[in-house]
Amino acid sequence: MNVTLHAHTNSQLYCTRAVRYDPIKTTKPIDPKTSLKPLAVSKPSNISFKFNHEYQDEQKINPLHFDQESPKKFDLPVVVHRSGTILRYFWDGNEMQLVSVDGVSQFSVWNFSSFEDGMKKLCRVCGVAIRNFFLPREVNENYMQYVKWKFLHRVFSSALQVLATQAMFRAIGMGYSRSLPSAAALNWVLKDGLGRLSRCIYTASLASDFDTNLKRVRFSTSILFSLSIGVELLTPAYPAYFLLLATIANIAKQISLACYLSTGTAVHRSFAISDNLGEISAKSQIQTVCFDNVGLLLAATFNILFRNNQRLLAALPFIVYPIFSTIDLFGIYQSLKHVHLQTLTKDRLELMINIWIQHKYIPSPAEVSEREGINILSSKGRLHIRVGCLNPKRKIPRLSLMTLRYLKDKDFYFICLENCDRGPRLKDYGILLSMREGAQTSDMITGLLQACYIREGLLADMVGWENILEACDLSDSACVEWHTLMRESKKRAEADVSEMVEKMSGLGWACRNVLLSAQEQARYSFMAE
Repeated sequence: MNVTLHAHTNSQLYCTRAVRYDPIKTTKPIDPKTSLKPLAVSKPSNISFKFNHEYQDEQKINPLHFDQESPKKFDLPVVVHRSGTILRYFWDGNEMQLVSVDGVSQFSVWNFSSFEDGMKKLCRVCGVAIRNFFLPREVNENYMQYVKWKFLHRVFSSALQVLATQAMFRAIGMGYSRSLPSAAALNWVLKDGLGRLSRCIYTASLASDFDTNLKRVRFSTSILFSLSIGVELLTPAYPAYFLLLATIANIAKQISLACYLSTGTAVHRSFAISDNLGEISAKSQIQTVCFDNVGLLLAATFNILFRNNQRLLAALPFIVYPIFSTIDLFGIYQSLKHVHLQTLTKDRLELMINIWIQHKYIPSPAEVSEREGINILSSKGRLHIRVGCLNPKRKIPRLSLMTLRYLKDKDFYFICLENCDRGPRLKDYGILLSMREGAQTSDMITGLLQACYIREGLLADMVGWENILEACDLSDSACVEWHTLMRESKKRAEADVSEMVEKMSGLGWACRNVLLSAQEQARYSFMAE
């Protein structure tokens, strides 16, 4: 029997057999259909082991008398990985043993012919142990880049927090030297209490934005957190305003903490490939604690180096703050670029639809993540598509009123134009997609796809449509042209939506739901005359 074994760096069995026989029944061979999945963050090694065994005829082998009839030594077609060493099961005639591929015992780390060989094996074992301690077993390939930038962010952020805390303690000692200790404690409690209250208000008001604008909200609150540390560093310079400055800084910190906790699950889920969300979350906590301790050690090193120069020690936070905060924010920005979310939002779905219309292909989560970026300052392009309900403050063209007038019970959405800036040009208009109560995800995708096709048709003849909208023309030709645009765009959308959703699901997109903000979740109800 020919057996080919493949070795990988995770501690799991990986065995591909050319032909598998039932040890008891002599039936025809069964071809394997599946194999164990290799570790996603590691590249599988190119080691291949081939063993040729000469077995007796199956009909002559009695499995119940295995020891009496098969006492010879032979290798078993199973390879495992343990502590960075490739091990193979071996039958020595009496019992099962686990030996490395070079024939040495499983404790071969210390059995080496030279010091250099032993050090290599020791480093390999230690490297695998550290990797298993810090990293989950199965994650996407972009996870390592995320952890690398997370290390940079957490180290310098932790160091800044230590320096800021020291500055606040110094401010309490300078500003309240004649006060009772309870007064300082009261100020500290008030600072924390007001900060937590603001955290609750912020979380309640922006709950949906944590899903729809995750990266933008997380990076903007990270900037707020960095500024809060700068405010805390100012407390020794203005000890009389300690409560005011400390409260402002703590409010900003609590808001940033609320965003970090609210978005953490979505970030971790983007790396999971085998529903191991709990393992990824646990490893993330280990990373945070260890990285923060490195930052603490960095801040302690600065204090030790400048302990004999109190003036320099007092000025140290103001010197390192701009450097450390810049590195901190740069690390956060880079780490977020490696977070590839698979959830659908209105903006993300619109970006994918635009690519589909132009190139007839669906981008992967990594491609969409690269295109959308952090998008701190969101800018609206021409004929921006808005999801929601009609706004009475925005002018609706008379042509669009036709869409509302002839709305039917079978329609689960409607599309119309709205004048955002009350200007005569087409660029002053926007497209409104309003969803009906009870509309499904497929209706949402179809409606947004149709809205994008309408925008494409309007931009293809900007001058003609501007003349119609500016003149408020309701002639037969204008009505026919608008009706044709609506009909053709809906026909194209309904023809493409099934293929789009199928390709999106194949690329790993979560197509069961489209995440919308609070304003985008507004729905209308149909009332028949």
